[in-house]
Parts: sequence; structure tokens; C-alpha cells
Amino acid sequence: SVTEWSIVLWPYSVLMPSSWLLIPVFLFHLTAGICQQHRTTGVHASENIVPNPGFELLSSNPIGWFFKGEHFSEVMKYWDSPTNASPDVFGPEIRVPSHWAEKGFGNQKAHGGNRMVGVTCYGCTDGKPHCREYIQIQLAEPLVVNQRYAFEFWAVPLANALLISNLGASFTKDRISVQTDKVLDQSPDVMVYQVVGPSPNGWRKLSAEFQAAQASNFLTIGNFFPDSLTLTEKQNPTLLNFGYYYIDDVSLRKIEPILEVPVPEDDLTKIPLEEGLVIRLKEIFFETNQYELLPRSFIELNKLVAILSSNPDMLIEVRGHTDNRGDNDYNLYLSRKRAGAVAEYLIQQGITRKRIQFQGFGDTRPVADNSSPEGMQQNRRVEFLILKK
Repeated sequence: SVTEWSIVLWPYSVLMPSSWLLIPVFLFHLTAGICQQHRTTGVHASENIVPNPGFELLSSNPIGWFFKGEHFSEVMKYWDSPTNASPDVFGPEIRVPSHWAEKGFGNQKAHGGNRMVGVTCYGCTDGKPHCREYIQIQLAEPLVVNQRYAFEFWAVPLANALLISNLGASFTKDRISVQTDKVLDQSPDVMVYQVVGPSPNGWRKLSAEFQAAQASNFLTIGNFFPDSLTLTEKQNPTLLNFGYYYIDDVSLRKIEPILEVPVPEDDLTKIPLEEGLVIRLKEIFFETNQYELLPRSFIELNKLVAILSSNPDMLIEVRGHTDNRGDNDYNLYLSRKRAGAVAEYLIQQGITRKRIQFQGFGDTRPVADNSSPEGMQQNRRVEFLILKK
């Protein structure tokens, strides 16, 4: 087995101008003993809250390599590109264009499974197109403030490319969406200040333990520093003037002790149940114009499963609604498919099919003005009607 040693992250005051944000010093350590300091401890409990952590699931079959961030977002299930730049997906069914294959792209095997992703992390100064690429995902649950977490991912540099420092991750409350292919104006929460080279076996694990400062919903991985503040080293040989890393097997888990999460007064589990009552389900997520549930939705839906299990005579009707964008017939179709997806999830969790009806109303029953983004967001909703208690 490979010994893991910790690398202490430097405060931003050492690395960055004083006008930039200062963050606490966290631990980010790599396998194979790059810096031999004290070992970190902690019991890694709970499940991985990063959906599709090994990039094995695809939303659609790729027809080739990607040229825009939206292409990556359309193909890789649950993950997206927060910028215009496009990360790359590698797998047995994906053909790397010949002029990139000649540079060595695609020669690396995945760390686990059959697929992995790749991101450019350095090269803006020398004019590399898409000189910063990032991958972003909505976590299966929000971070719990003051809870300690164990975070890790595996990385290996592209052969013949530059080795760089500053690989890291940022945890944010809101999804990042910026029209740029350069460095994100975003501070990382954990990072490696040293140059990351390959281990003797290729892949190297980068890991950190940290305490959550806010209830973040999204994770973004990449290099958040400009070229001028990023260290580089050459490989032997180095034929490319940019830094590029493959990434695989991302993990984020709570460390014991597990903190209790306060339950708000308006939580689904605290609402008095009455026949004829229509209750809105919070945080039910779908991709735009899609009806497959995103993993974050399962928190709320599992509460409904518990309610139905505790009330075995209860009958409900799941109702889907949209905003008024698009064709009326399509909105009616989409709202019905989304309501059906929620109903099907409940059935998969053991609720008898005869207890659940579903219906779509499209944009015919708005609860807010569709003239504003906030109003449209309120109108895009899934509710359930208690038919019988």
C-alpha cells in the first residue's frame, strides 16, 4: 500500500495579493510522500455525496470531442462546465481527434472504471485556447456548517505537458456560470500549493480534511490562480507549453462525529397533513427541459416516502407545473413527465402504485408573475395533493 502524507496548505496571504480573499489553512495531501509531515486522522463516515464520482454515467452518447462548455454539460451526467471552456471526456467509445491524439491525449487509462475527464489548468500567457477548464457538480446534499469532511480526487498529468501547482476545489452556495474560457474569479477552499507530478504508478490521490464554513451546494475543481501565480515544472520530455490533468474518482464524505442538522419549521416533515391540502415539494431538480430527477431531489422525496410509509392509508396526486416559456403543449407534456418521474421514484422506494396518481398542468396554474426570473422559478414546481389521509 502507498503511504499518505499530508501537505499543509499555505494561507492566501503568502500566495496572493492582500486584496484577495484569505482562507483558513486546510490540509491537502498526496500519495507517495511528496512532503513528509504529520499524518492526518479522522474516521471517514457516511456515503459519498458527489454524484457520478467516477464519470461513468453519460447523459447522451458523445459523437466526438467537445468545443464548448455546453457540450461537456450535455454529455456528462450531473457534471457541467461552469465556463465556456470545455473539459474533455475519455472512454472506450470516445474518439480523440487525430491532431490531439498525436500529442498524447487519450493514452491514459482511467483510475477506476472506464471513463475519466481532463482539464487544461495552465497556458493563458502563451495563448492556449480554453486555457482554464473546470468541472462542477451539485452535491447530493448541502454541506453542514461546522461539519468536518474528507475530500479527495485522483489526478495524473498529461504526458509531455507542464506540471503545475494550485490544483484545488471550491465549494459554493450557488452554481457558477461565467462566460469566459480564462481563470475563474473564484477562491478555492482547498488546494495544493506544490507542483503535482505523476506517482510511480501514474495516478496520484489529492485529499483534504476541512470544516465547512457555509452550506455549500456545488463543488468546482480546477486551478483558480493565474499563470503568474502558478508554479510549473517540465517533464522529460516536455513538448507542450500548457498544463493538463486527467481527473477521476471524486469523493466527499462526512467525518465522525456527524453533526445533527436542525429541521426548519416549514420542513415537509412538520407540515400538518389534511385531506385536500396541496403541498409544494422543495428542492426538486431536473436538467433544463428534461424530466430525469437529479440526485439532490432525493432528500425531499425521501421525506415524502417516510410520510407515506407512516400513513399507510394516504393517497396522493403528484402535480407538475412549468413556467410559460415555450410551447403550451410541450409544457403540458414536460410537467406530466416530471410529475411521473416523482411518482415513479416513490414507487421504487416501496410505495404501492395504487396510492399514487400524477398529473401535469403545464403553465396553466402559475403562482407568481412569469415576467421575472424569480417568478418563473416559483412556477416551475412539483406539488402533491392529499386525496385521502
